[in-house]
Amino acid sequence: MRFGIDLGGTKTEILALAPGGVERWRKRIATVRDYDGTISALGELVRDADSNTGGKGSIKGSIGLAIPGCETTQGIIKNANSTWLIGRPFRRDLETALGRPLRLANDANCFALSEASDGAGAGASVVFGVIAGTGVGGGVVVDGKVLGGAHGVCGEWGHIPLPAPTFEEVTNAPSCYCGKHGCLESWCSGPALAEDFKRVTGRALRSEQIAASDGAQERAAMDRLVDRLARSLATVVNILDPDVIVMGGGLSNIARLYSDLPPLVEKYAFTLETPPRIVKNVHGDSSGVRGAAWLWPDVTP
Repeated sequence: MRFGIDLGGTKTEILALAPGGVERWRKRIATVRDYDGTISALGELVRDADSNTGGKGSIKGSIGLAIPGCETTQGIIKNANSTWLIGRPFRRDLETALGRPLRLANDANCFALSEASDGAGAGASVVFGVIAGTGVGGGVVVDGKVLGGAHGVCGEWGHIPLPAPTFEEVTNAPSCYCGKHGCLESWCSGPALAEDFKRVTGRALRSEQIAASDGAQERAAMDRLVDRLARSLATVVNILDPDVIVMGGGLSNIARLYSDLPPLVEKYAFTLETPPRIVKNVHGDSSGVRGAAWLWPDVTP
C-alpha cells in the first residue's frame, strides 16, 4: 500500500493507493499552520490510514509527501509557501515522529509524477508537468523518476525571465515575489493575466472571466498570454525535449491552449520535427497527492 500526502496551504490530504494505482482510502483536513501542529496532524493522518487499510505490525503503507517547497541537501526546507516549515529539518522530524521512512518532493514534481505514472503522460519517457494557476511551476519526470536537481529546483520554470521579450514587455516587466522582475510567473499566472488586462485596458476582471469572454480586449489579453506561454515552453523544449507536456493548475481549463500552443511552440523552438504533445491533466487537483504516493514506485504488494 502506498500513502500519499499533499500538504497544501489550506488543506492537507492523504490518499491510500493499492497496487495498480487503485484508490483505497482518502481523508482531507484543514492545514495546521504551525510546525509542531503539522507534525502531529500528519502523524494522526498516517495512523488513520494504517487503521483503515489494514496495516499492522511491520506491514504498513509507504509514505510520500508533497509540499509547496523543496528540501536542501542538508535536509532543510526552503522556498516553501508554508512558511512555518522553512529552515526546519521537516522530513527528519516527521520520520522520527512516525518511526518509519518517508520520501518528500515538491508539489509540482508530484503533479508531474502522477500524470507520468497513470495520467495524461503515462507511457512517455520524458514528461514536463506544468502548474499554471495562482503561480507558475513545473516538474520533470524521466523514465518514471522525478528529477529533483542538485538544489531541488529542477523544473522551476516560473522563475526564468520571459524569453524574447518585446520592448513593451521589457519596459513593463512586473516585479516578482522572488525579488526579480519579468519572471514567467509574473507574466503567465492567473493573477498576472488579470494584472496585464487591467494595465492595458484599465478594467478589472478575474482571469477566468477574461478566458471565458469573447470581447476584443479579452481575446487580445488571451493572445498575449498564449504567446508568452509558447515562448517559455519553447525554451523548455529546447533544453528538455519532452515527449509530452501536461498542463495543470487553473489555467489548464482554458481549452484554446491545446489548439493554439503546439504550433506556436514549434514556431519558437529550435527546428522541431513536430511539437511535443500538450495535453490537459487527468487527475486534476488529486495529482499532487497521487504523485506523492508514487514517490515509492517499488513497493511490494
